[in-house]
Amino acid sequence: MRAIYYDRQGAADDVLILGNLPTPSPQAGDVLVRVHMSGVNPTDMKARTGFSSAMPYERIIPHQDGAGMIEAVGMGVPASRIGERVWIFEAQAGRAEGTAADYVVVPSANAVPLPATTSYEIGASLGIPALTAHRCLFADGDLKGRRVLVHGGAGVVGSAAIHLAKWAGAWVATTVRKPQHEAIAREAGADLVLNLRGEDVPARIRDATAGKGIDRIVEVNLVENLDLDLACLANGGVISSYAMRDAADESSIPLLRAMIAGAVFRFVYIYTVPLSAKQAAIIDITACLEAKAYKPVIGLIVPLHRTADSHTALEQGAVTGKVIVRVVD
Repeated sequence: MRAIYYDRQGAADDVLILGNLPTPSPQAGDVLVRVHMSGVNPTDMKARTGFSSAMPYERIIPHQDGAGMIEAVGMGVPASRIGERVWIFEAQAGRAEGTAADYVVVPSANAVPLPATTSYEIGASLGIPALTAHRCLFADGDLKGRRVLVHGGAGVVGSAAIHLAKWAGAWVATTVRKPQHEAIAREAGADLVLNLRGEDVPARIRDATAGKGIDRIVEVNLVENLDLDLACLANGGVISSYAMRDAADESSIPLLRAMIAGAVFRFVYIYTVPLSAKQAAIIDITACLEAKAYKPVIGLIVPLHRTADSHTALEQGAVTGKVIVRVVD
């Protein structure tokens, strides 16, 4: 099979190789998926560059997310799954081989049925962004009637959070940094779009919520936004942080202020989220897809041989929306 792989960490153009590797075989409990689309995420960049760890395997086929069709199953998996359209999550978690290849083997549970009306492009846009957004939003209960603030509403996780929160019946505010991102956030369904660089966000939030504040905050940069978040938070509200700029980032919390607000801090790293929470997320994500309420912006699609270009574009912030590698020509 064709595959993109690397045997050392470094810049995309320097280390990513297109070559032919043996097609893997599904073991007990596994499925073999013919990959149509492979989703690219920041976590793939971090693994390739050594952001948080050295090479865990001698050779790595990158990418955790994707979508395709099951072509074979291992012992214990119903043969009826063969021919099923699926979206894939955590393909490369704890394994050396991800979705940047013609085929990938994953545990059967990591290949989720894709609704008939959902494209492979959208399927490859789920995985890390949708599961992360769901955990940030729903870990602390139902969202119906709640007030949500999503930072970075034009981003991949941010827009996923808007889609899921609106589908669940929440009122959603979001922040952006560029004027051109405002339309993207509104199209995703946000009720209120605020520019961090030009508006008094806490004042606008207080006005829009009649002084009640925000119940759930989905946070992409806690170090920078902590003061703002506490100013927006309703009593007992939750701040869920899922990203950082540097592996060594630290934040100091004003304890008295947070205590008076009854603030709850949640940190989300999708790979350590309990399986039960992921299973609940899959149910909700499927329902959201079936309702046609999950409509991610696809910012870039490249063929397999240009995978390095997709990594570079994502690292440079040159794309708004999901970055995808098209595996099937």
